[in-house]
Amino acid sequence: MDIVERLRDAILNTPSDAILLADRNGVIRFWNAGAVRIFGFAREEAIGQSLDLIIPERLRARHWQGYAHVMASGSTRYGSGSLLSVPAVTKDGRQISVEFTIVVLRDGAGQVEGIAAILRDVTERFQELRDLRKKLAALQHP
Repeated sequence: MDIVERLRDAILNTPSDAILLADRNGVIRFWNAGAVRIFGFAREEAIGQSLDLIIPERLRARHWQGYAHVMASGSTRYGSGSLLSVPAVTKDGRQISVEFTIVVLRDGAGQVEGIAAILRDVTERFQELRDLRKKLAALQHP
C-alpha cells in the first residue's frame, strides 16, 4: 500500500469527523467511525437507511428539496468551501448542531450518482455563541 492509499484509509476511517456517502436516492452507503461516534448508530444500523436517520423530522421536506436539486443539477455551493450548518439527530434522540461540506459523486459517464459529506459536531461551539449573545443582549438592555 502506497502513502496515498494509507492517507485515503486514514481519512475515511477517522473517528474525528463523520464521513458518509449517500446514493441518488439518499440511501446511506458508507458510514465511518466518526459518524458512529457523532450520531451513535453503528455502521450496520446506518448503511442501507435513508438520510432521514439523522435529519430532524421538521427539516426533512426542505432537505429533500435541496437534495433533489443537487441530484438534478450536479452542483452545490456547499462543495466549494461554504459550510452548511444544520441541526441533526443522534440515535438517542438528542439534537446536535453539525457543519458540513458536500462532494458530488459522478459515475464514469459523468452522471451524478450520489454525495459524500464530511460533518463535524459543533454543538458546544454553537451553545457558547448563544450564551455570549444572551450576555451581550443583557448588557445592552439592562
